[in-house]
Amino acid sequence: MKLNIQDIFNKELPADPIIENTRRQVTKACFSYVNPKQTLNPSIVHTSSEMMDALGLTEEDTESSSFLKVFTGNKVMQDTKPYAMCYGGHQFGNWAGQLGDGRAINLFEVTHNNKNWALQLKGAGETPYSRTADGLAVLRSSIREYLCSEAMYHLGVPTTRALSLGLSGDQVLRDVLYDGNPGYEKGAIVCRVAESFLRFGNYQIFAARQDTETLKTLVDYTIKHHFSHLGEASKEIYLQFFKEVFDKTLEMLIQWQRVGFVHGVMNTDNMSILGLTIDYGPYGWLEGYDHNWTPNTTDNQFKRYRYGQQLDIGLWNLYQLANALYPLIGEAEGLEAILTTYTTKAQEAYINMMRDKLGLFIQRDEDVALIFDLEEILQLTETDMTIFFRNLSNFYPENSSDGIHVIEDAFYVYDEVSNAIKSRWENWFKNYEERLKKEQVAFEERKEKMNLTNPKYVLRNYMAQLAIDNANKGDYELIDQLFKLLKNPYDEQPENQKWFVKRPEWARHKVGCSMLSCSS
Repeated sequence: MKLNIQDIFNKELPADPIIENTRRQVTKACFSYVNPKQTLNPSIVHTSSEMMDALGLTEEDTESSSFLKVFTGNKVMQDTKPYAMCYGGHQFGNWAGQLGDGRAINLFEVTHNNKNWALQLKGAGETPYSRTADGLAVLRSSIREYLCSEAMYHLGVPTTRALSLGLSGDQVLRDVLYDGNPGYEKGAIVCRVAESFLRFGNYQIFAARQDTETLKTLVDYTIKHHFSHLGEASKEIYLQFFKEVFDKTLEMLIQWQRVGFVHGVMNTDNMSILGLTIDYGPYGWLEGYDHNWTPNTTDNQFKRYRYGQQLDIGLWNLYQLANALYPLIGEAEGLEAILTTYTTKAQEAYINMMRDKLGLFIQRDEDVALIFDLEEILQLTETDMTIFFRNLSNFYPENSSDGIHVIEDAFYVYDEVSNAIKSRWENWFKNYEERLKKEQVAFEERKEKMNLTNPKYVLRNYMAQLAIDNANKGDYELIDQLFKLLKNPYDEQPENQKWFVKRPEWARHKVGCSMLSCSS
């Protein structure tokens, strides 16, 4: 239900009855009512001032006991009924059946400044969809989600947001690497915020069960509340709805590629119906530019969700959503007509995105070859993506012989770059120089525009791990430092230059810095 969030602070919250959570198959229902788990000794570690403003909260509110209790799951607001959603999904290409919110509990919705927000706790306890899990989350994964969701927003990538990061005061047992060596970690809870947390899998589960009635109820609800500009539900409107999800999904993926973000678990249950980045698990940013890289240990063998395949997986996932919507439309032609445009649109969007990264503002036929040649050379030796593109804006035409020196800081070991590779770089810079001469933008203007496309600061895994290591010792200062740094990722921030560096060698194989599991 929609509320004025100030209701939290205007009255004493009564004690709430405990609803017993049971693991079960949920049929003919989109959600199940469930209360968060009471915690031992909750505390709030950090809050996002921007999200507080967006929700109509003040700093004074965050210091209240009610804020602490509500956003660590220890109180339920009066006249609200928290719930967990039912959904299914394809995991690593295989249908997994019912999944659902195993450790996410939706608290309520609020409206502020004519914008609707849904607030959800992640790690707040068991739900009917937890299966054999405990519904809890640990501090390391919660820090990663909290920092990354806000960092992505400031990078200009569609994403869910985060309001608060809290400690439960409980210990949670986890096997970080799934190697049979579990240990206890600090329990934590993140309050996530979005217009909606609906996923592809919410629709898939009802199509798989041939429950067309509930499927129609959910799709009609989605259109009414999140795509109302389309009009009243009908077969034609269902197609338009799919087309908009299609476009939003592709836009999100292009933005991922632009900043070098790899989601790591692009299962259909992790695909937002609003084209938002959702579920920050074993994600990562490219360090060395490598189309075959994935941060997910579970995906290390087949690399289904590697950086270079994210756009292709987006299409595969959209096919699954189309299959789920088919029972409401009754014919495949319209859906297929939309899907067949994906490859061309994705290629065009990708090339245009890369033009922006290279400071090319006039479209020319030779751009495609220049881009693909660059991508090939970037992978010949370990080259940091973020540093390369940021420094590339310093390249001045008429100076192609110095091109490699402009970007040499991006090489992990410059001395190991062979003469043959240096020769290819020199040739590429000559072609790049000739291409830039055909532009009508002055050097300083081009540099400024490129620096608004190529971030200087991203949440590298080693940075998040440093914050996690400190937090495990009770020191949360680095969380705040990184949070502030990543609010302005395109600014120079000379006082933070220490973060504009390649991944340190100690982090190359360190757990949490190179590869991550889904353990949380």
